[in-house]
Amino acid sequence: MNELSTVRPIYPGAYPPPSAGDDSDLAYPKAPLNLTLGFDLQTWQIPLEELMPSKKVPDGVMTTRKFKQIVSSIREIGLIEPLSVIRPDPDKPGFLLLDGNLRVLALKELGQDTAPCLIAKDFETYTYNHRINRLSTVQEHYMLRRAIDKGVSKERLARAFNVNLSTINSRINLLHGICPRAVDLLQDHQFTPDVTRSLRKMKAARQIEAVELMIAGNSLTAAHADALLKATPPEQRSDVAPPKPEAPRGDPLEQIVRLEREMTQVQTKYKDAERNYGSELLNLVVVRGYLAKLIANAEVSTYIRRHIPEIFEQFEILVNAVTLEETLGQQQNEDATQPVDAARSIVDDAARIGVGDDARR
Repeated sequence: MNELSTVRPIYPGAYPPPSAGDDSDLAYPKAPLNLTLGFDLQTWQIPLEELMPSKKVPDGVMTTRKFKQIVSSIREIGLIEPLSVIRPDPDKPGFLLLDGNLRVLALKELGQDTAPCLIAKDFETYTYNHRINRLSTVQEHYMLRRAIDKGVSKERLARAFNVNLSTINSRINLLHGICPRAVDLLQDHQFTPDVTRSLRKMKAARQIEAVELMIAGNSLTAAHADALLKATPPEQRSDVAPPKPEAPRGDPLEQIVRLEREMTQVQTKYKDAERNYGSELLNLVVVRGYLAKLIANAEVSTYIRRHIPEIFEQFEILVNAVTLEETLGQQQNEDATQPVDAARSIVDDAARIGVGDDARR
């Protein structure tokens, strides 16, 4: 490779040769580095005008959220990963970008003139930024917590990621209220903080079940988590308070007074029934004897059976009753004086139509 007149090294590679007198504590034999390296071990500061894009950048990309985050990150903490370039023709100036087209645009927008670059030895585009292990949401949470523990302010993190402070807070508190088993299940997945916002409203067993359902359906979305939350029974939710026992209605003293008043009324009715029991029983015995003589008359019995058979059946029940309790049960709690009145009416009708002197007696 020709001497690079416009390029200067800024810092050594990741594996510089050990300095003199460097005694390692590792008790292993040493061997020279005989691997084929894809890059030079030096990082070069190359002017931006000598970097040629390897692909056309889509229109409007500078207004996207991703590009704005790249600009904010470079402005706040600098460029973390050097650009990957290759020199297509050693005899001509200029370098072809293998990886870092958006970062070059971001550096130009920030007014930078040069960019740190790794110069590749082979034109192998497959290995540059084509196979990336994306940072999972849980790992991002741990990264933010570690940065805060080391003294980085939330405001600086918000500026670096080009987001507001509430977004940083939601990422930092991502796993608050989530059980360890559910965190293990979410370890390698991408999801939004809205998913854990719904999960923390469930109890631990329901959280695990909900995460397993979302992973099985390959749908770790806020809508799916919210649907599972709505389908969760109240006893499996942590945001639903247990029902409180109902307080007794009214004043207990007032209830006692009302109960005593009702008991007094019951006792009064009982005493009235006890006082009238003898006279009512005597009347019932007289009525029974009167009906027995009435039914014994063949002409009256025939007339009643022919015109009003249902009353005749009641007469027979009263006449054939043995005790008072039996009489009351067979009458089905009807008034005992009703058949007497009906009997007197029948006797009067029979007298008017001339049934006979025996019937009138």
